[in-house]
Amino acid sequence: MDPVRRTLNVESVSIGLIENTTGDIIFVDELMGPLFKPLAPIRLKRGQGIAGWVAEHREAVIINDVYKDKRFYRQVDKKSGFQTHSMICIPLQVEERVIGILQAINKQTGKFNENDLRLLQAIGGPLAAAIENARLHADVIAEKRRIETIFANMSEGLLTINAEGYITHVNDAFLTLIYDETKEIIAQKATDIIRLKNGNIEEFIQTVKKATNEYPQLAADVYHNDGSTVPVLISGAPIRNEEGEVSELIMVFSDLSQIREVERMRDDFFHGIIHELRTPLATILMYARLLREGKAQEKEKADRFLGVIERESDRLQKMVRQMLQVVKMESQEFQRRPEPLSLNPIFEEMLPPLADIATEKGLTFIQRIEPDLPLVMGDREILYMAIKNLVDNAIKFTLSGSVRVEAAHKDNVVEIIVKDQGIGIPKQALPNLFGRFFRAQTAVERGIAGTGLGLYMVKEAIEHYNGTIKVDSIEGKGTTFTVCLPVAET
Repeated sequence: MDPVRRTLNVESVSIGLIENTTGDIIFVDELMGPLFKPLAPIRLKRGQGIAGWVAEHREAVIINDVYKDKRFYRQVDKKSGFQTHSMICIPLQVEERVIGILQAINKQTGKFNENDLRLLQAIGGPLAAAIENARLHADVIAEKRRIETIFANMSEGLLTINAEGYITHVNDAFLTLIYDETKEIIAQKATDIIRLKNGNIEEFIQTVKKATNEYPQLAADVYHNDGSTVPVLISGAPIRNEEGEVSELIMVFSDLSQIREVERMRDDFFHGIIHELRTPLATILMYARLLREGKAQEKEKADRFLGVIERESDRLQKMVRQMLQVVKMESQEFQRRPEPLSLNPIFEEMLPPLADIATEKGLTFIQRIEPDLPLVMGDREILYMAIKNLVDNAIKFTLSGSVRVEAAHKDNVVEIIVKDQGIGIPKQALPNLFGRFFRAQTAVERGIAGTGLGLYMVKEAIEHYNGTIKVDSIEGKGTTFTVCLPVAET
C-alpha cells in the first residue's frame, strides 16, 4: 500500500476485513506498520470505533481531528504508541455487501479534503473486488482440498462418470473392491470396469441420469478381478450444469460383506437358540408327561426322570443367563466402577466343580494357580463369568486328553492360561472368533451345543478392565487362551 500512502501523502494506510462469523473487523497485520508488529492482531467489535461505525453505516468519513470525534477508539493508540490525528475511512463494498474498511491516517501536510476522499474511493472499489476474488479463490481451493480429502478417505468406494459414461475420478476404496492393487482406470468406460453378477450397470446408469429428487440404489454383487464377487449397495446421483443437463454422475459403492456376515451370524445364532431351546424343552415336557401319566411308579425311575428334568432345566437356565449377561454388558449396568479384587477366591470357588465335570468326561484336569496373586481391577461377577467361560469351553471342546488352567503374576499383570487338547479352531475362523453370534464351523458340524455369545462376552469383559486376550490354536491339536489383567495400583 506504499503507492497509495505516497499518493495521498499520509503516514499510514490500513485495511480492516470483516470476519464472517462474528462481524468483527480484523486489520491486516502486514499493512499496520512496525509499531504494530509485536501486538496481537487488531480487532474491533461490530460498530466499535470509527472503522466499526463506517462498516455498520456504509458511509465514508473525513475526520481532521479524531480527538473531537466521540467514535474514536483510543485503545489502539495506547497499546501501540502510534498517534492518530486525522483520517479518512471508507467502506469496502462488493455489490451491496460490506467486506471491510480502508482508512488513510494522518495527512502529512494540510487537511484531508473531498479530493482525498474521491481518490481513496477510486482505489477502494477495485481493491474490494480484488480482495473478494482472492477470498473466493482461497475458499474454492480450501473446499476442493476438503472434498478431495473426504473423497480419498471414504471407506466406501466412490467414482464419478461423465455424461458419455467415462470414469473421471475414483478413490482407493473403490479400487480395492475390484483390484488387488492400485490400477489406473481414469478415462475408461465405466461399463467395462464395473461388472455385476446379478444386475445391469448400464441400466442403472441410465436410471441415475433420469433421477430428479431421489437417489437410485442397486444391490448387487460386483466382480473382483480374481473372479470372486463382493456384495455391494450402489447409490447414484446426477450432477447437472446450469442448463439442467447431466454433466457427471457420482456413484457410491458400499461394501455389504460385513453386514452379510453379521446377518449370517445372527441367523445362525437364532437357529442355534431355537435348536438349543427346543431340545431341553422337549425333554422336560416328555419326562413331565411320563411322570403325570404314572409311568414312573418306582422311586428309582421317578428319581431318574426328575434328574433329567432338573439337568435340562439347568441347561435352559444357563442359556438364558448367558443371553441376559450380554444384555447387561451392553447396558449402563456394565459401566459400574471396577474395584480391586483377588482372583484366588474366584479360582477356589470355580475350579473344583469344573474339575469334576472334566473327570467325569474322562479328561485330565490340571490346575496351577499361584497363591496370593496380586489384586486386579474389575467386577467379581463379570470376571468369574469370563474365566469360567474359557474353562467351560476347554472341557466342552476336548474329547480326550487334558485341560490345563494356570494363573501367575508376570511383570505388571496377572496372566491366566487355559489350554486344552481339544478339536482346535480352523485358521480361517480365528479372525472372527470373538465376534457376536460367531460359531466355528467345526463346532457346528460336530453338533457341539453353543450360542456363539460366550467368547464375545469374554473379550468384552477382559478389555473393559484394560486387559488383553489372545488365542493360539491348531485344528485337531488343541487351543490356548491367554488372558492378561493389569495389577491394581496400590
